[in-house]
This record gives sequence, structure tokens and C-alpha cells, in this order.
Amino acid sequence: MYFVGVDLAWSPRNTSAVAVARGEELVAWAPALGSVEEIAGYILKHVGGSPAFVAIDAPLVVANARGSRECDLRVAKLFRRYEAGVYPVNRRLLERYGGVRGERLARLLEGAGFENNPGLAAPHEGRAFAEVFPHSAMVAIFSLSKTLKYKARKGRSRELRYSEFRRYQELLRSLAKAEPPLRVPEELLAVEVERLRGSALKRYEDLLDAVTCAYIASYCWHRRSCAVVGSLEEGYILTPLP
Repeated sequence: MYFVGVDLAWSPRNTSAVAVARGEELVAWAPALGSVEEIAGYILKHVGGSPAFVAIDAPLVVANARGSRECDLRVAKLFRRYEAGVYPVNRRLLERYGGVRGERLARLLEGAGFENNPGLAAPHEGRAFAEVFPHSAMVAIFSLSKTLKYKARKGRSRELRYSEFRRYQELLRSLAKAEPPLRVPEELLAVEVERLRGSALKRYEDLLDAVTCAYIASYCWHRRSCAVVGSLEEGYILTPLP
């Protein structure tokens, strides 16, 4: 069984990251993929015809023209105390970036025998993909009181971000002894983030998030405490619960 994580950029001007686990081992990763076609090709190259569950951090179903999806509002409410808010998303907003890239990736995966099915989060074989949200997942998986503050935000110092990146690395390292386990190669986690600037730091951030998404796929597939918030028709997020 393969577990794949995708940190999908909303805009084609930005790169996306993919991480691939085979069973309990992270076996491949790419921090800077471009087009949706390139992303799908990378996934299929490594998964082949095997059973796989792909967890994608990006909107896959966006039925609303304006405002927010109900699933985003519900997840934000569920995880408010942990500061795990969800960006509001609608079709008008995503059209500024050229459309809903998650929909296009979904169509390519469906053409390779995958289905949009968060219900694959159960101990059986198949080929499916689902939308996930790393921040809510990390709160649940790692028992955090607040989300990690490693992303660039107004008023957030570089020193704080570097410190949180180091925490992030340690948490991913701890997955080797988790249930289910995921062994992440040390070469990926030993990166000295203080040496990274600008786009290099952003690409490393995306890569760690892709690794987290791959673990979410494994975590939920093994029937841990996960919920599908929302619906396939209006939009949903598959997330572990605290």
C-alpha cells in the first residue's frame, strides 16, 4: 500500500510538493513540482498500478461561487481553540489563480483509476484520494495545544519560525515510533533551516507539509480517529480528531 501526500499550490506560479510512502517507509519526495500534469505524473510514476491513498492539501470540491465552504467553517469551529483556521475558498477566488487546480488533479487521478473517496480510510486496498488539512491533523496526531507557527505571517519573527521548523522536524522524526509508524529519512529532517531563505525555505516548508499529508493518509487508512467533515457534493475535509 502506498500513501502519498500532496501540498498543492493554489496558483501555477508557485511550486508544489509531493511525498510518497510505501507502507511504513518514506521512499520518494519532490519539493518543487510545477504543473498539475507534472504532479500527477510523479505520483503515478512511483505508485504504478499499486493500491494507494493520496492525501491532498488543496480544495478538491468547490461548489460555492462566493463565501466559504461549509466544511471549512466547520473545521475552523472544531479547531478554533488550537488556532487551526482554514482559509475561506470559493470559485470566484480560485479563478484569480486560473481555476480550481485540485479539480484538475482529481480528474487526472481519476483517469488512472483513482476515486475521490475519503472512505478509503479503512483497512482495505484500493486507489483513492481525499482532501486533507495538515494543521488540524497535526494538532490531533501530535496532541498539540496550538498549531506550529512555522509559516510566514505578518509580525512573526524569523527566529520563531526557525524554532518551530525544528519542532516540526522532531515531530516528524517521532513518527518512526508512532502507531502507525512512518520512517522519514534523516537527510530530509536534518536540514539546517537557518541556512534557508526565501523560496528555498518555502519549498522546504511545502515538503514537510507533503510528508505530513502522506502520514495523514496512512493514519486515517489504519482506521485511527478520523472524520469526514462535509460532503462529496459540497466539499469536505478528511481530518484526524483530537
